[in-house]
Amino acid sequence: MPDQNQTPKPVPSNPFRPGNGQRPLYLAGRTHEREEFGRMVRENTIAQNAILTGLRGTGKTVLLEELKPIAQANGWLWTGNDLSESASLSEERIARRIVVDLSTLVGPIMSQRYERNTIGFNAQPQIDQRPIQFDDLWKIYDATAGLTDDKLKAVMIAVRAILEKTDLKGVIFAYDEAQNLSDHAVAKEFPLSILLDVFSYFQRNPSKCRFMLVLTGLPTLFPKLNEARTYTERMFHVMHLQRLDDPAAREAIKKPIELTKSTLTFADNTISKIVEMSNGYPYFIQFICKEVFDAWIGKVTVGQAPSVPMNEILAKLDLDFFASRWARATDRQQDFMRVIATMPNADDEFSVQDIVQASRSLLKRGFNPSHATQILQALAEKGLIYRNRRAGYCFAVPLLSQFINRQDWDPAALLSSGI
Repeated sequence: MPDQNQTPKPVPSNPFRPGNGQRPLYLAGRTHEREEFGRMVRENTIAQNAILTGLRGTGKTVLLEELKPIAQANGWLWTGNDLSESASLSEERIARRIVVDLSTLVGPIMSQRYERNTIGFNAQPQIDQRPIQFDDLWKIYDATAGLTDDKLKAVMIAVRAILEKTDLKGVIFAYDEAQNLSDHAVAKEFPLSILLDVFSYFQRNPSKCRFMLVLTGLPTLFPKLNEARTYTERMFHVMHLQRLDDPAAREAIKKPIELTKSTLTFADNTISKIVEMSNGYPYFIQFICKEVFDAWIGKVTVGQAPSVPMNEILAKLDLDFFASRWARATDRQQDFMRVIATMPNADDEFSVQDIVQASRSLLKRGFNPSHATQILQALAEKGLIYRNRRAGYCFAVPLLSQFINRQDWDPAALLSSGI
């Protein structure tokens, strides 16, 4: 019988933090990207802006937050936000987004002078000061004649004139989820073009205070920018975030445990399993490690030997990460992606011709090139497929083909349906 007075052993805390934009205890890899950005913000002139791009789960949002202190340490102000779809639907909304971010940033360091009347026959008005607010900047916007870009330039010119009196290098505008930016020709709204034109203007007309744009987004982002303005190839330095290599992936697993001095540690064969299962994607590493750690805590607490419940973790990953994305596709589009998932190059790049040939071996009546191209475009609009710069196609969700192959499906049913 256990001793009732025995102090229970403390339960180890879980050092892993999966989540959208959740910073891990230890950021493995990405040293090259941080060094590149450091060189950019130390330059005396802004030759290029920056784009961080990669698949979901590669750590774009986390890295963006890591770049902020680098910029601030080199004399830059930093502002930004997520670019939700609603914020990028119209020119005025993107302009308002930038003015709001500017007012929040410069309000504490810039003031507005105004006269305050006092009571009395001979009273003289007093000059007071208060922090600059959004309304002060928006009045400049409203009072400026011209198009949206003219109005936004006027606001930024006014802010720049004040910041030039300081020792600051300038302002970095950092926007996450920038793939949501789009021009809408039918509605005659061009928010993406406005953003590019305004920052291009300031970088063609440099001054002591500079403005720099940092965007993060899925691989669909850069083609969108290039379609809106062909000069964006020269305007941006693109950093493609890939999955972590084996040493960095192992660091991402071991370092958080070491930093927290946890009594639970992973054996080398467990680490190898996690690296293989995650394929080096930072989000999957955090997710799998958290689940393994939680399972081990539960087993150790009741005196059982720890083991890795891989099947259960995969089932939870499928439900938490993949299922909602998979559900965006119609039944017909899901069948189309099932064909892609059977191809040996499904996790890399594939072409329309690859899909056409694979469909002919699986289906009674395979896809023709025109039909395949139409479905690929529809899947791209749903964020499941993207077209890369080499005119090939890739899944926009990492390891999606493995998820698809874990789902029950019957190729014979597709064959009989003749899709």
